[in-house]
Amino acid sequence: MARRTRRKAEETRQDVLDMAESVFRDKGFAGTTIADIAAALGMSPANVFKHFRSKTALAEAIAERHVEKMVGALEGIDASLPPLERLGHFVRRLMESHLRSLQQSPYIFEIVLMTSGGDMACGLRYKELLESRFVDMVRLGVAEGAYYSKDIEQTARCITASFACVLHPVFLVRYPQEELHIRCDEVVEFVNKSLTNPLAK
Repeated sequence: MARRTRRKAEETRQDVLDMAESVFRDKGFAGTTIADIAAALGMSPANVFKHFRSKTALAEAIAERHVEKMVGALEGIDASLPPLERLGHFVRRLMESHLRSLQQSPYIFEIVLMTSGGDMACGLRYKELLESRFVDMVRLGVAEGAYYSKDIEQTARCITASFACVLHPVFLVRYPQEELHIRCDEVVEFVNKSLTNPLAK
């Protein structure tokens, strides 16, 4: 009985998330209230609050969903590419994915921008995920003799910070795509030059 109750609660939670995404898509994050979501579900706001303590908590759960979807796109490194092309290929592909999401699901970026005052768990997970991919990329480049790094994890953190200018939602929504592509190419060139320097730290 307890297992069935837990399953029912999880199903309801997923229903709330699904409906919240739908309402956010139609009305935007700022224009939506918990009462709107509850009405669309045919339940009371109190029932929604049983699963999510606030609209921000609900928004974070939705953002986490989308971060999980990104994991697939971030998995692995294309080792068939020349070492100095992998970084650019990866970052450009990720940036393009973000730009498509901005067109198809603008409410996700609205959520991130409006809740950026706090440390959202999904944002921290995304940062960790990026750093992990850059660690793998730098380590492979070092093994092949293309890159130099005395502290690969520190290098990965610096690379992640460098690409924030083309991957962070604030920049994606404020700058023309043409400028973002130019900036991305410039940062890729800068990072590759830094990593191919034998004096790199």
